Amino acid sequence: MAENWAPTFDERDVRLERDEPLYQGFFRLHRLTLSHPRFEGGRVRIQREILDRGDAVCVLMYDPVADAVILVEQFRAGALGKAGSPWLLELVAGIVEPGETPDDVARRESVEEAGVALGQVFPITGYLPSPGGCDEWIELVCALVDSRGAGGVHGLESEGEDIRVHVISATDAFALVRDNKLMNAAAIIGLQWLELNHGRLQQMRMSDET
Repeated sequence: MAENWAPTFDERDVRLERDEPLYQGFFRLHRLTLSHPRFEGGRVRIQREILDRGDAVCVLMYDPVADAVILVEQFRAGALGKAGSPWLLELVAGIVEPGETPDDVARRESVEEAGVALGQVFPITGYLPSPGGCDEWIELVCALVDSRGAGGVHGLESEGEDIRVHVISATDAFALVRDNKLMNAAAIIGLQWLELNHGRLQQMRMSDET
């Protein structure tokens, strides 16, 4: 049964023989030499380059009164040659700095990137976007907001940010996922979660109003 699944091994079964730094910049690149057990017995020794880019928080901002979401559009160098256009429609997101909680990051980045203050924040899930070569962990959350007045261009000039804010009805946002118009995992996962939990969030709003 799927609900009873558990990993066959855990971190205690991995032997890290060498951690060799290859590059140190905004991100860091390491070469790991390690061994781990095989499913059918014995061990395998491998080398892997791992990008250490830090943990991040992505925020799906939802206005239950307007039944709309706030998404941001910005240039992404990694999308060159991949997605038709390197300007992607995404969730607000930011890297977790030392001493910050995911809630701290969500509230900071929502103001910096969208000019929007968050209300109640709900955890959605945590996940590894590309564990074959990157150790980044994403905390994905949903935050209730007031989308009135949201829009314009935001971001920190010192970080080269040029971010346009879009307020999109929930129905249209769900259609963007179905029509393959979104090209990043956090936005797709977040909006699919919202579609599954849409009725519950609307019921919460109606309960708050009575």
